[in-house]
Amino acid sequence: MRQKKELNIQIGKQIRIAREKLGLTQEEFAEAIDKTPQFISDLERGVYGISIETLKTICETLYISSDSIIFDQLNKPVNQIEQINQLLNYMTPEQLRIMEAITNAFLQASNK
Repeated sequence: MRQKKELNIQIGKQIRIAREKLGLTQEEFAEAIDKTPQFISDLERGVYGISIETLKTICETLYISSDSIIFDQLNKPVNQIEQINQLLNYMTPEQLRIMEAITNAFLQASNK
């Protein structure tokens, strides 16, 4: 049986927390990052570590920073403005254009 490294366990736990916060199953998350559900299960249990490339993909998919995974910052309270800012930081230009259109429509509707 393979010995789990403490850092892998911590990182896996943080990834699981972030995945669950977005309401993704292991299967949905695996599909989103082009991995298998078994890979996600092993990763979240700390069986294996991950490459920088995979970490980057995970962070982009879960809208979180690598610091929040590595330094156990997901359980720290975040105010709503910080949370929105974190989400905006990971959006593609197209997603940002859509968000801007939604926000403008909301502001116009609320001013009536």
